[in-house]
Amino acid sequence: MMNLGITDRLQPILDKVKAMVQDEIAPLDDEFLAEVNVGDRWQYTPRQTEILEGLKAKARAAGLWNFFLTDSARGFGLTTVEYAYLAEEMGKSHLAAEVFNCSAPDTGNMEVLERYGNDAQKERWLKPLLAGEIRSAYLMTEPGEASSDATNISMSCLREGDEYVLNGEKWWASGAGDPRCALYIVMVRTPDPSRRKHQQHAMVLVPADTPGVEKLRPMQVYGQDDAPHGHFHIRLSNVRVPVENLLLGEGRGFEISQGRLGPGRIHHCMRAIGQAEKALELMCKRALERKAFGKPIAKLGGNFDIIANSRMEIEQARLLCLKAAWMMDQGDARAAAPWISQIKVVAPLVALKVTDEAVQMYGGQGISQDTPLARQWTHVRTLRLADGPDAVHRMQVARAELKKHTQEKI
Repeated sequence: MMNLGITDRLQPILDKVKAMVQDEIAPLDDEFLAEVNVGDRWQYTPRQTEILEGLKAKARAAGLWNFFLTDSARGFGLTTVEYAYLAEEMGKSHLAAEVFNCSAPDTGNMEVLERYGNDAQKERWLKPLLAGEIRSAYLMTEPGEASSDATNISMSCLREGDEYVLNGEKWWASGAGDPRCALYIVMVRTPDPSRRKHQQHAMVLVPADTPGVEKLRPMQVYGQDDAPHGHFHIRLSNVRVPVENLLLGEGRGFEISQGRLGPGRIHHCMRAIGQAEKALELMCKRALERKAFGKPIAKLGGNFDIIANSRMEIEQARLLCLKAAWMMDQGDARAAAPWISQIKVVAPLVALKVTDEAVQMYGGQGISQDTPLARQWTHVRTLRLADGPDAVHRMQVARAELKKHTQEKI
C-alpha cells in the first residue's frame, strides 16, 4: 500500500520544524546575509557565527538533527517520504537546512561515508560532519568536459607506492569556499583497459588543506558568488593522498556516485517545493496589499489564473516528489531512478515558474535585494543544471518508458 501522507510519528516533528523555521530561523536570514559584505566575504563574521551556531545548538538540543539519513542507525529513523515534508519546510529559509544539519553537499557526502566508508574514514570524517563541526565539498564536474556524461571525467589519479597522485581541475565545487570546509570527495579517473567504461573511475577523500590544492576562483551564479559558501574552481597539482583515502576501490566511482546522487537529487526537489510555497505566499500577500488603478492587483490582468495555476502546479509537483520518495523507500534503486529523474525535471521548473510569477507581481522590487525572490530565482534556475541537466533526466525517463515496449537496447 502506498502511503504518501504525514504519519503519526512525523506530525509532532514536522510541527516543531515548521515552527522553528517560521519563528526563529527565517527571521534571521536577512541579517545573516547582510553580514556577507562585512569584512572578508569568505570568512564568517562574529554575528554570522553567533546566528548560525546558536540556531544549530537549539535544533540539536531539541533533537531536530540529521533527519536525512533515512536508512541508518546514525540518523533519525525516518522514511524518505517523511523526510520530504521536513525538507520542504527547510526550503522556505536560507539557513534552515544547515541549522538541522541537512544541507547540501554535506548530506550527500555523509551518505557516501556512511554507505561506502570504512571505520577509519567514518571516524575521521563522518563523525564531525554528523556533529555539524565541519563542512565538505563534492568535486565531480570539470571545466574541460561535458560532465553531463560522467564517463568524460578525466582528473588523473595514478598510484605511486602507498599514495595516489591527483592532477586536474574541478569546478562548481559547492561549499568549497566555506572556511569550515575540511574535506573534498573527488571523482577521479583510474583507467584500466580490462574494465568496462563505467568502471574507470573512483572516489578519493582529499583533505582540503592538502598541499597542491589551489582555489582558482569562486564561480559566480548570475553575478553572485554565494559567499561564504561558494562554488569554486579548483586545481589539484600533484596532490598526494594515502591509498587508504580511496573509497570502496578503483573502478567503483560510478557505483558510489549513483548511490550519492539519487538521494541528493530528491532532497533538492523537496526543498524546491518549499521555495515554491514561499514564493506563492509572497505573491498572494503582494497581490492583496498592493493597489493599482483603484483595486488590489490580485484583480488585475490574469493574476487570479496565475495564483490558481501556481497552487495546482505545486500540488502536482509535491505528489510526484512523494511518489519518487516512496519508490526510494522500497529499496530498489533501479526502479526508483526514473521517478527521481521525473521530479528532478519537474520540481525546479515549477519552483522557477512560481518564483518568476512572484517576481512579476512585485514589479521592480521583485528583482531587488528587498525580497528573497531574486536570490531564490537564481538558486532554482541553477538547480536545473545541478545533479544532471534536464535533458539528461528526460532521456532517462524516456528510456524507461520505451523499454516497456521493446526488447532492444534504447
